[in-house]
Order: sequence, then structure tokens, then C-alpha cells
Amino acid sequence: MSADCVFCRIVTGTVPATIVHETGSVLAFRDLNPQAPTHVLVIPKEHHPDVGSMARTAPTLAGEVLTAADEVATIDGVRDSGYRLVFNTGRDANQTVFHVHCHMLGARTMTWPPG
Repeated sequence: MSADCVFCRIVTGTVPATIVHETGSVLAFRDLNPQAPTHVLVIPKEHHPDVGSMARTAPTLAGEVLTAADEVATIDGVRDSGYRLVFNTGRDANQTVFHVHCHMLGARTMTWPPG
């Protein structure tokens, strides 16, 4: 855990969040600035700065994050109609919180490129 990481503080309960799904290793909560009708952040409880570092050092955990994102899509009723998973990695990709997080977006038609 990192004391200055907002997502670590959400994991410990010192920062409130609307929890959608939780396992022993993963937490999913509603995004405060949703970009789609369904916008949930799925994070590992263990601190990893980005998806690449998590994939290299904890590949099983990376799979758990993806499984949890699919479970959230089921919970929110978008699994059958479709959903998008987005990992921003690094400043140039607009990563603003350096605790790996997956954006699970759904409940609207997604366009490509996003915008």
C-alpha cells in the first residue's frame, strides 16, 4: 500500500467509494467522473503502478482483474450487449492515478477511435 495513493486509500476504506464488486484481491467501484452510463474502475488491492508492471510481477493478479471486470459487466447488465476495458499506462496515455486500474465502460455504443 502507498499512503499517498488515492486508490490504496479506497482499498483501506479511508476514502469512500461506491463499491460494485469485491474479492480478496480486487476491488471495483464507480468512477466519480463517468465517461459512459456504466463506468466502473477495477483495481487490484495490491499496489502496482501500471498494468505492465502488474502483468510482469503478478500475472495471476492481472487475470483476476480481468475476471472481476467481466463480473462487473454481468452485475451492471452490459456483458451481453458489450463493454470496453481500458488501461491507461503512463503520462502520455493520460494515466493520472499511478495505481493500475481498468476502466470498464458500457451501456452505450462505443465508437472508435474513442472520443
